[in-house]
Amino acid sequence: MAGFSAHWAFAFGLLGNIVSFMVYLAPIPTFYQIYKKKSSEGFQSIPYVVALFSASLWIYYAFLKSNTTLLITINSVGCFIETIYIIFFIIYASKKSRIQTMKLVVVLIVCGVGFASVTQFLVKASQRAKVVGWICLIFSLCVFVAPLCIVRQVIRTKSVQHMPFLLSLFLTLSAVMWFFYGLLLKDFNIAIPNVLGFSFGVLQMVLYLMYRNADKTKEEKLPEIIQKQIIILDEQKIPELTQQIIDIIKLSALRSSEKIPVVSQQPMSVSVSVEASPHQNLPKEIEAF
Repeated sequence: MAGFSAHWAFAFGLLGNIVSFMVYLAPIPTFYQIYKKKSSEGFQSIPYVVALFSASLWIYYAFLKSNTTLLITINSVGCFIETIYIIFFIIYASKKSRIQTMKLVVVLIVCGVGFASVTQFLVKASQRAKVVGWICLIFSLCVFVAPLCIVRQVIRTKSVQHMPFLLSLFLTLSAVMWFFYGLLLKDFNIAIPNVLGFSFGVLQMVLYLMYRNADKTKEEKLPEIIQKQIIILDEQKIPELTQQIIDIIKLSALRSSEKIPVVSQQPMSVSVSVEASPHQNLPKEIEAF
């Protein structure tokens, strides 16, 4: 029976490696989008930083246990890929997001080194794997909780633009594989966090199915909204335009009334000059006459 469980544990562990590898590759479309736009936009770095730290802890835990080669392989790959993601994010993030990400990375590195030092020198060898296992369990829960900020954003904006479906799908499948792997090995530090991971993965997929057409609907309604806004703005400007036209008419009438006397006097002066000019040009004899 033990041999049967070991074979099934190896099978689920191998499937867990394959699916987890797909989980690590799932954000590639997201980072390709970031590369094209040269901006991280609304994407968060927290899930990737926490995933890096969690993978590092699982490697440490795996070295303290036996028959955990499959844990070492996938988490080593995970550390490498997550590091690339974080560097990529830092390059294209805004200054504020870049500083926050770098601070978080430094804090987690310091915490990781401090934790490893404490467990090596202050915890008995017989209890070391148990203590590290509990810490790994807590950070695995944090890995699954980290995307909740994206879930909140999806619910608030009713848009799944920043929540890739493939990532949610592979996280759910990975949680199932690693749950059975831990259960068959009777290692509940591995099994328990994946229950929560499965629940959050299902939640993310449900939200994706609920709001996947919301972006298309917004794009279709955008011309109508713009047209309505133009009509509203035109209606708001009609009274202003009417008042401006009235003011222009009044000003024109006022200027015309001011010019009338000047125009009427000019012909009189001209007529006088015309009448006077013949007498001025006549000979003196005719003038005497």
